[in-house]
Amino acid sequence: MQIANSHLTYCTNIHPGENWAAHFEQLQQHIPAIKARVSPEKPFGIGLRLSNTASLELSKEPALNAFKAWLKEHDCYVFTMNGFPYGGFHHTVVKDQVHTPDWTTPERVAYTMRLFRILAALLPDGVEGGISTSPLSYKLWHVRCETERDAIMENATLNMLQIVQQLIGIHRSGGPFMHLDVEPEPDGMLENSAEYVRWFFDYLLPAAIPMLVDKFGFTEEEAAEKVKAHIQLCYDVCHFALVYESPAAVLETMRQYGLRIGKLQISAALKAILPEAGIEREVIVNAFRTFNEPTYLHQVIARTATGYLHYPDLPEAISDADNTAVKEWRSHFHVPVFIGQYGLLSSTQTDIREVLQLQVKQPFTPHLEIETYTWDVLPADLKLPMDQSVSREMEWVLQQLEF
Repeated sequence: MQIANSHLTYCTNIHPGENWAAHFEQLQQHIPAIKARVSPEKPFGIGLRLSNTASLELSKEPALNAFKAWLKEHDCYVFTMNGFPYGGFHHTVVKDQVHTPDWTTPERVAYTMRLFRILAALLPDGVEGGISTSPLSYKLWHVRCETERDAIMENATLNMLQIVQQLIGIHRSGGPFMHLDVEPEPDGMLENSAEYVRWFFDYLLPAAIPMLVDKFGFTEEEAAEKVKAHIQLCYDVCHFALVYESPAAVLETMRQYGLRIGKLQISAALKAILPEAGIEREVIVNAFRTFNEPTYLHQVIARTATGYLHYPDLPEAISDADNTAVKEWRSHFHVPVFIGQYGLLSSTQTDIREVLQLQVKQPFTPHLEIETYTWDVLPADLKLPMDQSVSREMEWVLQQLEF
């Protein structure tokens, strides 16, 4: 739905269905009810998530035309897509395979370009489109040496530039303006704003500028601006809270370097201060244990008096629970955004409140997408019916945006 100069939605990765027929069935079941509650009089935007299989099926003209007709009938539109998870995302072990295939592979390039072709066909006139994607690769796959990591960065960047060239060509030929939104997350090749900026200026621009000058006849300055337009940041609030980076700091970094934010993913992580030792500490750790499920990665970043410790998943943090140097845990678990307290644990909801107030004061992105995808694996006492859950999320965000 449009609010002021931006669009708000939720990501449909909350709904199962790895082929298009199954996912479309979920959309038909839930979206009309959600729209009736939060946007009864205005068009309702959708943040579409398609697996590779679903994208192959929806790219066929009969399926695409049927979906377009359904969108029109129900006064809905698609303006953003989630192109991070390529394969199965429900009822299967995902963990680090959410990064597979990564940006070093032709499969990731083909999948992403297919999503852009679908998005171009669905976008309303005058609305820009964006697709969020993985932070190049998974860092822990490439820990052997700096030379290997450098080669991965270079290869992934060159593959991503194939998308940039296609997006420039689409826009120059009269098609919509679209951007690829790179999403840093803990243990990704890009984890925070500093790594994103370093990649942008040390790898992306040096490779892109001569390529675009040669292909399109741009000046170097024009080529740089095209890259900044078509490659943007996906600011996932949960992910940046996990690395203890405040919203104001992220926005200032992006402003300082003249980089854009294509999408704000509104999401919350779990956190708790850990007492020094003893039964109080054990109780907090046991509260985290209830969220230790086998489907998704739940990276933990721990704060100490001198810095931070990174655990690749919640079990590794739990096994180090007696480390009294650790003062706080933050765990990658996309909990509902409208709840700030989970028993003894709290969420990083305050970061969401802060970033949304910054958006109200000085809008920095046109795309807002709520991304809570862990409903199936939440403890039973936190589950609500799907339509009610999504509607509460959207209503809470609208309140923060003063709508």
